[in-house]
Amino acid sequence: MADPSSYRPKPGQIPDSPGVYRFRDEHRRVIYVGKAKSLRQRLANYFQDLASLHPRTRTMVTTAASVEWTVVSTEVEALQLEYSWIKEYDPRFNVKYRDDKSYPYLAVTMNEEFPRVQVMRGHKKKGVRYFGPYGHAWAIRDTVDLLLRVFPVRTCSAGVFKNAARTGRPCLLGYIGKCSAPCVGRISPEDHGELAEEFCDFMAGRTGTYLRRLEKQMMEAAEEMEYERAARLRDDIEALKKAMEKNAVVLADATDADLIAVAEDELEAAVQIFHVRGGRVRGQRGWVTDKVEDVTTGALVEHALQQLYGEETGDAVPKEVLVPALPEPVEPVQEWLTGRRGANVSLRIPQRGDKKALMETVQRNAQQALALHKTKRASDLTTRSRALEEIADALDLDSAPLRIECYDISHLQGDDVVASMVVFEDGLQRKSEYRRFQIKGFAGQDDVRSMHEVITRRFRRYLADKERTGEWVEDNAEDVVMDSGTPSPTPTPSPAPASVATSETDPDAAPVNGFKDDDGRPRKFAYPPQLVVVDGGRPQVAAAKRALDELGIDDIAVCGLAKRLEEVWLPEDDDPVVLPRTSEGLYLLQRIRDEAHRFAITYQRTKRAKRFRSSPLDDVPGLGETRKQALIKHFGSVKKLRSATIEQIQEVPGIGRKTAETIAVALAQAAPAAPAVNTATGEIMDDREDEAPETTADASGEPVPAGAPDDRRGQER
Repeated sequence: MADPSSYRPKPGQIPDSPGVYRFRDEHRRVIYVGKAKSLRQRLANYFQDLASLHPRTRTMVTTAASVEWTVVSTEVEALQLEYSWIKEYDPRFNVKYRDDKSYPYLAVTMNEEFPRVQVMRGHKKKGVRYFGPYGHAWAIRDTVDLLLRVFPVRTCSAGVFKNAARTGRPCLLGYIGKCSAPCVGRISPEDHGELAEEFCDFMAGRTGTYLRRLEKQMMEAAEEMEYERAARLRDDIEALKKAMEKNAVVLADATDADLIAVAEDELEAAVQIFHVRGGRVRGQRGWVTDKVEDVTTGALVEHALQQLYGEETGDAVPKEVLVPALPEPVEPVQEWLTGRRGANVSLRIPQRGDKKALMETVQRNAQQALALHKTKRASDLTTRSRALEEIADALDLDSAPLRIECYDISHLQGDDVVASMVVFEDGLQRKSEYRRFQIKGFAGQDDVRSMHEVITRRFRRYLADKERTGEWVEDNAEDVVMDSGTPSPTPTPSPAPASVATSETDPDAAPVNGFKDDDGRPRKFAYPPQLVVVDGGRPQVAAAKRALDELGIDDIAVCGLAKRLEEVWLPEDDDPVVLPRTSEGLYLLQRIRDEAHRFAITYQRTKRAKRFRSSPLDDVPGLGETRKQALIKHFGSVKKLRSATIEQIQEVPGIGRKTAETIAVALAQAAPAAPAVNTATGEIMDDREDEAPETTADASGEPVPAGAPDDRRGQER
């Protein structure tokens, strides 16, 4: 690991000009390529204090052993040179999109004497017209089969063509009219070339003119009483319309555009592209990449544009490119695209209308592609086995942790403190084993104390199950220390806490290893993990370890995963364990930690929303939702209902005298809530006393109290 100061250029050596720079390692391999409007300012950012750098950037500069640069005239030249060097050197720290499949194209070999229509994959060849990409090769063949009736272009291979020319007999397609049979001289090279041009024009979206021409020819044939020819033209028109219906119109005015969407998390990003030609979706493709450098969404879009259009020219670059975020700065990228097309290209974010609606569809496809990629990666048996082995080696475990439990604490500024427990077995989610907890031992915000309480409660239940089944070992029992700190010869299991609840269960999931109660139901905490993971650093790990020690449990490993630097902390170590960025073990731990965080925050938001919607009428026994709504509708607010007499309450349909008395007593006993306050103006809103607070929605769709400060989401974890 090199010290960046050992190869830092001297002051004044770096020019204040646009250019491209390369970091090389000790073996002279290029590990990173970047561009800059000002090389001096950009490179200075890499030679700051290491502690202030992003973890990925810090890894890159400590891996490098030298840096060099090339000055260019403009930012557009820098963009072009950066793309060329990334393709040439394949640097390990650059974002590189990899196709999740080899997409097929419909290709017309216009560079041959008799152009051929075929399915093509891989690198594009000069002189060949491409249409697509398509999701499946069969979709291309279905389209071609419909079009060959109208455009009987050659589709056979070179071998079949030469054999037919030698024997003087065309293939089957030639006999049934789906090939013009140039192999036996039925059509001249010039006429066949024009036929291929018409085929390409139709595929490029110029369909209206050709259909109108065919319709005119059909009417003329009918007027001349050439009914067989008119019927053939009618069938040709129907075949073309059927081929067009395979791609529905999504944008008006025959728009040519590419729509690019990005779905990302901290580790990976997925890009989806929809190719729209003539207002119809003509192709779709997607890429996935590891985020090995610290990049914004705009930078991911810029890399996608480079890969998408780096080797394209002319009409292959559309007039419009719609993106979720613009690169910074946007002008060089837009100028570069214009140069590739040879005409003006609009690069922008759709704001309204059909284009924004279609962009939302592309975004959903990107999110699904990222989720599918993660599922495939996680479900691969070999990958999971390797991940568990790497975790065992890194944590010095005796065997691979086949069952891992992860715990996370969630709250909003100390309110509604909850915890989650997620379970992974053999590297896969075990949702039927998920549990969630309310923190009841204390009030306020203390993640360390909360973690201690949750671990204690979970493993008390485990010890209670062991004692009941006779699996408890007396030697271990003598070491158990209860909450009071007093040793006890046998554990005193607490009753099942009311706060423990099961969620997201799989009804078909079988009990683990047959652990069941006498009535056949799975015992909640009977199966112990080999590894406990907590979301956090040294304090949370120490709290979890202390809870296990107090219960006398010493055969379960504990570690923590700190989110900021993705470091793995062990209870007895002063320094964290740093797993390689490419480690499958680290990927699995991150996935488990993120799932625990998702499960915890979902529960916390549910509790918060329920609290915001609470009302004093909720405590009235026997009063259902319908009659509560009728009361509020009749009186207007809980405050007015509280001041009403029993006779006035009886006026509400469905409310008898006994129910009215119960309501009056319940409201009289309930302390009136504090008046609502408009935090923006300081106004006290007395008329809304005791009503459920008006709510709005935050970015995630969860209810947020009106007047809540804008930064409240930053306080949620």
